[in-house]
Amino acid sequence: MAPTQPFVLRWGIISTGNIARSFVLDLLVDPKTRDVHDVVHKVTAVGSRSLATADDFVRKYANGDTSIKTYGSYAEVYADEDVDAVYIGTPHTYHYENALDAIKATKHVLCEKPVTSNVAELRSLLAAAKEQGVFFMEALWTRFQPLVKEVKKIAESGILGEPVALQADLSSDFKLQELQKTHRILNPYLGGGALLDLGPYPLIWALLALYEHPSNQKSKPSQITGAMLKTPLTGVDRSTSFTVTFAPISSSTSNTLAAQAVLSCNINAASYQTGVVIRYEGGTIAVRAPIYCPRSFTVQYFEEGKPGSVVKEETRQFEYAGNGWHFQADEVARCVRDGKVESELWGHDKSLLEMEIFDEVRRQGDYKFPPGVEKVV
Repeated sequence: MAPTQPFVLRWGIISTGNIARSFVLDLLVDPKTRDVHDVVHKVTAVGSRSLATADDFVRKYANGDTSIKTYGSYAEVYADEDVDAVYIGTPHTYHYENALDAIKATKHVLCEKPVTSNVAELRSLLAAAKEQGVFFMEALWTRFQPLVKEVKKIAESGILGEPVALQADLSSDFKLQELQKTHRILNPYLGGGALLDLGPYPLIWALLALYEHPSNQKSKPSQITGAMLKTPLTGVDRSTSFTVTFAPISSSTSNTLAAQAVLSCNINAASYQTGVVIRYEGGTIAVRAPIYCPRSFTVQYFEEGKPGSVVKEETRQFEYAGNGWHFQADEVARCVRDGKVESELWGHDKSLLEMEIFDEVRRQGDYKFPPGVEKVV
């Protein structure tokens, strides 16, 4: 019996910024180097605001592959019959219209985080994707990396007991005084600030460690609290802290998780170690920064009956070709191949919850986008 040929997913790339460059470079890494043999990726089209920029992108980041079609508009990518799935790497506040155009063209969509400006936009996109019968997923690449899968395996095995507390931070010193006010991190018209740009990464650790934990039974948080410190430069959030609390609604409910995540993000402070600490009844898991693509974590096991008394400690390292963006692409390819419209690992419920949390934190922090930014409210 002849071996089955791998499924080939043909990608169209929307935008030619840094994040699209990183994604494409990883798409070009041979899947066999990460022991993937059932799917492969092919970039067939790149769209930018000018043809020259698209040509330059292919020359620099796609090995000058002349088979890749380049376009000076996004609409031409959506219309290309040789494109199966579209990767959207534009600024946050363009995600809705770009994704909607791709969906209307019956393309499968992988849309960068945060997936939209608010939860109403996301609900609208999901309705459109359902109507067209296409796959749709937010590109929270961390969820698909092998380190995260191993952390979850240990955490959900029960060996550490129940999770009780989590701390996670992602910060970067963008040197705000030196930036143009039109820069994406400062520009409120682009959804600037710490929460939407950096916040998805602390939050994803809370969602995978607490929301996804079997004891939670996929129950939504019982409480969300947030506080923002804004920069006077443009009024976007400079520092944001938020807590996400999970507690049983009543003694009769099936969810038994009682845990809290304390999350933070800053655009004027450097990152620090350790990026994520998840505390359990019987030990801790500490994830080394950068928390969006960590390469090692340490597990401490407590002596039975003596919380905090470490009897065993082990550190696990992860190495692979590329920078970790390709694992989410593999998930998209498998879902498209199998006729799925959403991922089981990062389903629509998690993106909806993410945006609900962000909407609530912005509400409590009184961070309103300028008129016209939110296309659906």
